[in-house]
Amino acid sequence: MGRMRENPRYNVISMRISDEERSHLESLMNKTHKSVSDVMREAMDYFTAHYDQGAMDRKAA
Repeated sequence: MGRMRENPRYNVISMRISDEERSHLESLMNKTHKSVSDVMREAMDYFTAHYDQGAMDRKAA
């Protein structure tokens, strides 16, 4: 039986990407030695941080 995780991940998301996007993703994976899931999680964190900052900038204007 598998090891119990502290924060198990049950949700699966799939998406379609172009050959060019796939090539770019594979390049990122090779450079960072990370999985597709790890790269996408980091991208989501990055987007969230910058999107939230952009919303703050718009409110200040």
